[in-house]
Amino acid sequence: MSGVAVPTDQEVTMRRADRLFDILQLLRVAAHPTTAATIAERLEVTERTVYRDIATLQARRIPIEGAAGIGYVLRRGFDLPPLMFTDDEIEAITVGARLVRRLRDRGLQAAAESVLAKVTTVLPEALRSGITAAPFFVSHGDAETPTGINLADLRRAIRETRKIRITYSDVRGRESERTVWPIAMAYYVDVTVLGAWCELRSDFRHFRVERIGNSSMLNEQFSTENGKLMERWFALQGQQTPGA
Repeated sequence: MSGVAVPTDQEVTMRRADRLFDILQLLRVAAHPTTAATIAERLEVTERTVYRDIATLQARRIPIEGAAGIGYVLRRGFDLPPLMFTDDEIEAITVGARLVRRLRDRGLQAAAESVLAKVTTVLPEALRSGITAAPFFVSHGDAETPTGINLADLRRAIRETRKIRITYSDVRGRESERTVWPIAMAYYVDVTVLGAWCELRSDFRHFRVERIGNSSMLNEQFSTENGKLMERWFALQGQQTPGA
């Protein structure tokens, strides 16, 4: 049909969140009113798309003034959020945070909620529903909640390369005292595992965190040999399975 603006391939592939941000950037740095034609040319979209996007921004209370044929300006004093995300990035953040909820690591759960709150705060209102009303859901995990160790302390020990002393029960319920060098943690749907060097066994071992009865962080640090300890652990992952 003649006279109908057909969206270009570039329009189809460009994420709307990116486009809205680009429009704001163009208006923010412009010294004079910017027409829809100019914006359309810069973004390689149709003028109709620009009018629709500007209407969306105005509906979200972003102070854009002007009219078709005259040009648009962004009212002075409006600051762009320090962070902007594409639709895919917003969805990745949301799904990632919801995946953390299935873990039995309360510290990470609280941190994930804090991240969502911070991101929601800095997003323009037009994009907030991507987090607050995201239609993406994650099932509950089956991992048991550890009672003998605080996983936040365990993550801290990994960061600070500090040895920890644990009481550990194997699959048969036999307890042993271990001093281990915590290297990494693996979060599975049904279990959380600590990868560590075990001084008792003089080898790498995997410890299911729900089987750790008691634990204490020692003041003694261990050497990572400039990352070689982690490299050795990674090299063995194809040969070992969780459990000690």
